[in-house]
Amino acid sequence: MHSHLLSPVQAGSLTLPNRVVMAPLTRSRAGQPGDVPTPLNATYYAQRASAGLIVSEATQISPQGQGYAWTPGIYSDAQEAGWKQVTDAVHARGGRIAAQLWHVGRISHPLAQVDGATPVAPSAIAAEGASAFVVQEDGTPGNVPTAVPRALETDEIAGVVADYASAAQRADRAGFDMVEVHAANGYLLQQFLSTNSNTRSDRYGGSLENRARIVLEVVDAVVDALGAGRVGVRLSPYFSGHGIADAEPEQSALYLAREFSRRGLAYLHIAEPDWAGGPKLDEAFRRALREAFQGVLVFCGGYTARTADALIASGVADAVAFGRPFIANPDLVERFRAGATLNEPDPSTFYGGAERGYTDYPTMEQG
Repeated sequence: MHSHLLSPVQAGSLTLPNRVVMAPLTRSRAGQPGDVPTPLNATYYAQRASAGLIVSEATQISPQGQGYAWTPGIYSDAQEAGWKQVTDAVHARGGRIAAQLWHVGRISHPLAQVDGATPVAPSAIAAEGASAFVVQEDGTPGNVPTAVPRALETDEIAGVVADYASAAQRADRAGFDMVEVHAANGYLLQQFLSTNSNTRSDRYGGSLENRARIVLEVVDAVVDALGAGRVGVRLSPYFSGHGIADAEPEQSALYLAREFSRRGLAYLHIAEPDWAGGPKLDEAFRRALREAFQGVLVFCGGYTARTADALIASGVADAVAFGRPFIANPDLVERFRAGATLNEPDPSTFYGGAERGYTDYPTMEQG
């Protein structure tokens, strides 16, 4: 059953035993203080080690890159050591894991920033309708409207790129098999790509090539740290959340896909606009992406085992990522193989908390 989805594939320097990717899933359960991964996080990821590849929850590359309470970082020694517990647990179960490197840009608030700093972005434009999950001044967690950011100065951008490179080096030392550069879902790198959130007049704004410049600088810095065969990128063309309204989504995605292919990246992960709204990706665009990128092409967005298998069989995708099904089904691959019924996730436990709704979903054997 699902023979295409459950067959092995070579992704850069890594052989994946199946094409079921665990999508990055923010769960807001890092240890405090310091946003440090814990043994509970290690248990959670190890439970899901039968995935062809686990992509970690989005992990901020710096304190400035944070927009949500209790998300893990990868910029301190304690965080690096915490992630080492996670990767060791995954590897002990025979799994493979990539660290997703994240800077939220304007999807933040002074309450999430060091000393109440103003969040940064390509331009001083607020993300309409967006919110940040923060610990409020009275100590309670809650969603607050994102702040009006300040525009990064041109000479600051090299420092942001260096933060990605440093995070990649820490990910390597922490035992991650790969890293994924998060250039999707309305966060900093997509804010540079999008025509409505980037109104700069320097070499990082204006033309498509200029708007994409920081993405390629980040990718090149991470490749220098790890090698192209251990690097993937996530893009979300047509994403319409977090105030994004890009006039050139296909053009920028295809331009970047060609540039990533030229660099020999391991994979390109396309987040489809299902939960955030936006038009469905049409067949012509999917095939154009397939033509533009020669590495492993991964799609993510509301797939079932059947539809994922069909997409791989068509030759358009090499692998498919699953998000919410992995929350509720630690043994998702085994369930796909057996044609078993899936557990339903409980949205009330997605963010924050402890074991409940995190490590207590039963496997098929547990019933």
